[in-house]
Amino acid sequence: MVDGAPRRAVHVEGPVTEVSALFESSRPFLFFEYFRVPYRTVSDRRRPWPEGESRHPLRACAELRWRGDGDRGRALRWPSFEGSRSPFGELAPAARYQLGPARLYGHVLPDELCGPWLAGTGTHWTRSTPIWDRRGNHVASEWRGDDGSVFLPYDPAEIIQNFWSEAYRTAGGGGLHAAARQLALGAYYRARPAIPRAGQIWMRRQLSRMQARARFPRWPVEPSLHDLYARLFRHVTEVAGQPVPWLSPWPHGRRWALVLTHDVETSVGYRRMQLLRDVELRHGLRSCWNFVPRRYPVDDAAVEALRRDGFEVGVHGLYHDGRDLESLATLSERLPAIRQYADRWGAVGYRSPATHRRWGWMPLLGFEYDSSYPDTDPFEPQSGGCCTWLPYFNNDLVELPMTVPQDHTVFVILAQRDGRLWREKAEHVRRHGGMVLLTTHPDYLLEERLVGEYRDLLERFATDASGWRALPRDVCQWWRRRAASQLEPTAAGWRIVGPASGEATVTYQIPE
Repeated sequence: MVDGAPRRAVHVEGPVTEVSALFESSRPFLFFEYFRVPYRTVSDRRRPWPEGESRHPLRACAELRWRGDGDRGRALRWPSFEGSRSPFGELAPAARYQLGPARLYGHVLPDELCGPWLAGTGTHWTRSTPIWDRRGNHVASEWRGDDGSVFLPYDPAEIIQNFWSEAYRTAGGGGLHAAARQLALGAYYRARPAIPRAGQIWMRRQLSRMQARARFPRWPVEPSLHDLYARLFRHVTEVAGQPVPWLSPWPHGRRWALVLTHDVETSVGYRRMQLLRDVELRHGLRSCWNFVPRRYPVDDAAVEALRRDGFEVGVHGLYHDGRDLESLATLSERLPAIRQYADRWGAVGYRSPATHRRWGWMPLLGFEYDSSYPDTDPFEPQSGGCCTWLPYFNNDLVELPMTVPQDHTVFVILAQRDGRLWREKAEHVRRHGGMVLLTTHPDYLLEERLVGEYRDLLERFATDASGWRALPRDVCQWWRRRAASQLEPTAAGWRIVGPASGEATVTYQIPE
């Protein structure tokens, strides 16, 4: 899949498959890159247009062809909306759409354009699944050809990246609202030091009543992106005419992952670390502790003790004042100190205070991974989420989304009396093979009752042998090894080539 990928020990498994049974794509296919489906990119892909149709509009579309049928194989086609050179951008403004149960945010080509274009390809096409705009109008469709091919009027890479980066905020015309939220957020954090703690909580609870009405991302579960993943898997399976192999998201045959993190926001939380640490040790678990180095003193000996016992340490901003990512000037001013503490502690991960995040700026922090994105959370000062319970890349930065509601949200903002929300969301993520990444604060788990809820959650999930109990840095390193590995066909089956070859497994199951 990736030319020049490291080649190491080979791991073979899976059913016998023909060496010729490969996908070829006219362009890189983010969906296949992400799931590590075997394919290769070719630049001279022959297309089924009538002779002389050198300027046919759909010639600019990407084409993914199953090579098992030779040159006449079925294909998946879609328009590319990457970059300013896309010939389709002006024909389809970015907006919000509905495709089955999933929302799409991005460009979608309407039927009135696609119908005449597809009629000129030499294949008979019919509409399959309708796509609706935000007013409920049927404006576009997925199409199927009589040769078994599929045409998508949207670019899967654009839609996926709009979820990961939260660009859906502006894809539906909400750029002005997003800017206003950013200004209000900055104003709140500048005023917060003068607001008593009780007043802050009162304000957050009042705000939560409005935030709870958010229609997207839905809370506590937003399945749109994973619904799209499953849909694309079904499409490529139809095109191939057989199950499609891909690399499972977790090593050594594990079905899901459990990752524990703590944000230590105050000196109170710093003094109470041992309480949660002991709970984890009794269950044979380890976690990552994210410190704020210039809000309270952090003893190097305490950091070393954590690391010696198998825990991880990360950086949770510099002051926890909401300003690290306020502007590039502030980030540039603070970044040297942030990097100094990261080097001092051996920290490879970052969690932004109050989960403030800016997609284009996060890689500038210089960490191996970031864990500032929730999958969905309307109750944070910066609401939203990346809509996935699996890791993903932001350039070379691995993003590890928080997939379980935070303790502060559950017990302080929503004033829940028990950990039912924790358990239900964690169970959903486990059932769907995701990463149960929980963030708690020793600053807020001040009652024995709440510590008991944490203990109960660990007892429920820590003994599941199908789960991978990992530190964030372990997941980050694994995700990089997986991304640098690929599947290659042999006469005996698929072999895994690359740094994950000794631990990765092949699956044919369409993810839920």
